[in-house]
Amino acid sequence: MDRIEYLNLEIDFDEVKSHADYKEIWKRLSPVKVKMIEKNEECLHNLSDSFIYDNHYDKPKGICSALHHVLQLYIWRASLGFPSWEKDRNTYRIHCPDKKGTVWEVKRKI
Repeated sequence: MDRIEYLNLEIDFDEVKSHADYKEIWKRLSPVKVKMIEKNEECLHNLSDSFIYDNHYDKPKGICSALHHVLQLYIWRASLGFPSWEKDRNTYRIHCPDKKGTVWEVKRKI
């Protein structure tokens, strides 16, 4: 059986001895921008609407709860630079939970 070389995000969690240490690592997470790129039916959001996730736990003001729920799976991936399946490996294209709904582009802000 081949040995797998596991991904290393180069964060030494042994260095985290306090809440202040944790917050220093947290500052290194990239903000993520989410932008609507396709609208297929009625939605409270409009084409080109965008939101910034500065804090990955907080829901940006104005974003609908259903979309926020779906995006939570990808905000972390984008922030950490985990490659997507798209041609542009830095961008995820995510469909909202409505069966026709909207398509959103998710990418690191920096």
